[in-house]
Amino acid sequence: MDGHQVTMLGTGLIADFYTHTLHGQRGRDRVRVVYSRSAERGAAFCERWGIPESTTDLHSAINHPDTDVVIVGLPNFLHEEAIALAAKAGKAVLCTKPLGRTADEARRMLETVERAGVFAGYLEDLCYTPKSLKAVASVRAGAIGEVTWVRSREAHPGPHSAWFWDGRLTGGGAIVDLGCHCIEIIRNFVGKGNRPLEVLCHTDTLVHPIADEDNAVALIRFESGALGQFEVSWTFRGGMDLRDEVAGTRGTIWMNHFLRTGFEMFTAGGGSGYVAEKAETSAGWLFPVGDEVSELGYVDMFSDMFRAIDTGGRPQETFYDGYVVNAIMDAAYRSAKAHAWAPVELDWRGGTTPRIASTPEIYEGQVVIKREILPDGRQKLILKDPASGDFSDRVVAGG
Repeated sequence: MDGHQVTMLGTGLIADFYTHTLHGQRGRDRVRVVYSRSAERGAAFCERWGIPESTTDLHSAINHPDTDVVIVGLPNFLHEEAIALAAKAGKAVLCTKPLGRTADEARRMLETVERAGVFAGYLEDLCYTPKSLKAVASVRAGAIGEVTWVRSREAHPGPHSAWFWDGRLTGGGAIVDLGCHCIEIIRNFVGKGNRPLEVLCHTDTLVHPIADEDNAVALIRFESGALGQFEVSWTFRGGMDLRDEVAGTRGTIWMNHFLRTGFEMFTAGGGSGYVAEKAETSAGWLFPVGDEVSELGYVDMFSDMFRAIDTGGRPQETFYDGYVVNAIMDAAYRSAKAHAWAPVELDWRGGTTPRIASTPEIYEGQVVIKREILPDGRQKLILKDPASGDFSDRVVAGG
């Protein structure tokens, strides 16, 4: 099958990651033209990646006659305009996270691509990390029973670009930048058909002299009873901390994606080379990443997107997913302002999910609350009498 010719919108760090992935991994898909608001940056990007053309005209980049896919790697405030132009051009469009600055903005973009009938994919790379894909597959296969709680943490010293710090352009602070990742990771584990009901969130600005939050923590309550917990920070020192934990009725999963992955190096040389995204130093103890675009999910993300385009299928992450994420973030901000739980307001398409339930084990007419193994191999049972409601202990032979 022939590859795709891509219009890349943007020349920042995310566009570098995207182009590196497309040119270096899938191979047959190529960036044909790049758009930048700076002619100098566009020319440098073309030289860096061997791209034939650059332009400062957004319309001509999107309507380039030789491209069939538009990738939006632009600042948040430019997403809606770019997606409207791509939809009008009838081209497949892939948009970086977050989809919008608010749920209303994200919903408009969703409606735009649906009216136009064009393919639309949400580029949420951290849902595609190799560990995440394997863990989600294990959860769906029943390995840990029903998911009761998911914690997702992303923290680093802050964004690379000036516009990222301006909430008027982004829609917020660390929640919009990092919380969008965490929320969609949580949704993949609890199930995307599991409706998010309400959010309890605390935000604060602790370090940076900005108007928006540089730290936040939140709880998301889902229809099944499961809780999602996200922690985000722009003030964490020492690199980029990406961790997820999943608890179920029959098991637990812990994942460390980036900061401490088993590759550690010490150098007293004081070099100036690149170590990994958000690394703050190139001396002392370092935590390099073997294959950054793979570890951060870009390879599997683009493979999924282009496979769906080629087959007429549906990608793992859609514009509707991006809209739901924006709706949850909106609720987080309302909660932080009100210091109370805030409902998630959205057009829900996911159906219903039953509350977490299990059939209790019965031992000699008693309900088993818990089993534990003693040092001598015997088992201790915590039992409840269904008639009286009284609790008791019972020690039985092992095995």
